[in-house]
Amino acid sequence: MPASDRKPTNLQQLRESGWVSKSVKQEVQDNFLRMLAAGDELFPGMVGYESTVIPETNIAIIAGHDMLFLGEKGQGKSRLMRTLVRFLDEEIPYLVHPEAPVHDDPYRPITSVGRELVASVPASEVPIAWWPRSERYVERLAPGTKFADIIGEIDPAKLAGGVSMSAEAALHFGLIPRMHRGIFAMNELPELDELVQVGLFNILEERDVQIRGYPVRFDIDVLILFSANPATYNRSGKVIPQLKDRIGSVIHTHYPKDRDQGIEILEQEAAINLGEPFPVIVPRFMKEIIEELSIAARKSKYIDQASGVSARFSIANYRTMIASARQRGARLGERPVVPRISDLGHLYSSSLGKLELDLMGSHQMSERQILDALLAEAIHAVFNEYVAEHGLEEIAKIFAEGVKIEVGDLLPSSYYAERLKRVPPAWDKAFEVNAATDVAVRASCVEFVLAGLYSTDRVSRSQTNGQIRYEL
Repeated sequence: MPASDRKPTNLQQLRESGWVSKSVKQEVQDNFLRMLAAGDELFPGMVGYESTVIPETNIAIIAGHDMLFLGEKGQGKSRLMRTLVRFLDEEIPYLVHPEAPVHDDPYRPITSVGRELVASVPASEVPIAWWPRSERYVERLAPGTKFADIIGEIDPAKLAGGVSMSAEAALHFGLIPRMHRGIFAMNELPELDELVQVGLFNILEERDVQIRGYPVRFDIDVLILFSANPATYNRSGKVIPQLKDRIGSVIHTHYPKDRDQGIEILEQEAAINLGEPFPVIVPRFMKEIIEELSIAARKSKYIDQASGVSARFSIANYRTMIASARQRGARLGERPVVPRISDLGHLYSSSLGKLELDLMGSHQMSERQILDALLAEAIHAVFNEYVAEHGLEEIAKIFAEGVKIEVGDLLPSSYYAERLKRVPPAWDKAFEVNAATDVAVRASCVEFVLAGLYSTDRVSRSQTNGQIRYEL
């Protein structure tokens, strides 16, 4: 490697290299503006926020604000905070000293050992190392977090060893001081103990750390991020007013604005390989039902809307649906296998626990009953759209002529083909997959139409031993 390409290893080389010291907020702002001007993708993987959340975040970065991301669970708040790491420099230099508690800026050390090192040793002998951006971010969940965890505490062992209580060396440093020149994120801010909130207020206000009132102070350089749920953040007494007042920007997140955005998110986040060894074809209407189930839950009077319905609800249900179909493929030797409505009978395992019931609105209904009602509502909504757009009445007439079909997640697709030999032309109009030539696709389409007809009171349904029978 040419000498000019080598990273400085001491303070003299660093000065000669022309490296410029910046605050972490200035560093983030400079890199952000450079990427913005170059037309780079700023927040990869964030879907549906292009005209809402991202513009507000951009402004907050340029303004040099500490930020609070406010929204219900599963809206990508933590992901947004972690994404800000990409606007840090690839790596920054720091002073190497065995007793240094932080990564001191070689030009502006804040610790006594750092300042003493720079003042007492020739620059050519002051060692420098490099701190990568991946290590300059730390995240903490508020419940159970103590003052000592994120700010610090007096170390009794050091006092016993003769260190003065007012000396810097007597301190044990928490996460925020250790993230000097980095990014600190606190999830679920309203659940943070009030004493710790007071400590954070002091850091946001003065950018220094005071521990137990002792005259030991550090000028901390840190970008602080928070996340919170509106139901708790806006509740009186949960977050002290002084702390709220000093958060530079509050950025409101939200769930997908439409079903297509939700499907894009669940496909991206589920990241399932649908290929070999047991390939899966997922019809569009099955994805629509999975996402519509989440939409129905977010509107339901039976669900606690203050808590929200996470995007993880859709993602987990999508994975469960595909897993059920893949199990059928492996057991019955179907290749490819196609998810059906009967596969949704396994959603209890991936749904229950992710929905918080509204005790006032549930009227003693169980979680399973509520999920069944929401799934029926989702099927109804999607089916009606297909009827309106593609005219599935022709298919409905076939079943009205007395066809009786049993369905189940472990029935072979050939069973459906035998029961429905005459394939109406509407199949090809209604579905982006060819139901006329592939028996597995046809089975999925049959179950969708049957469930849709039942949801619109056009056929009856009975259930025995896990099998469902539809008939006129």
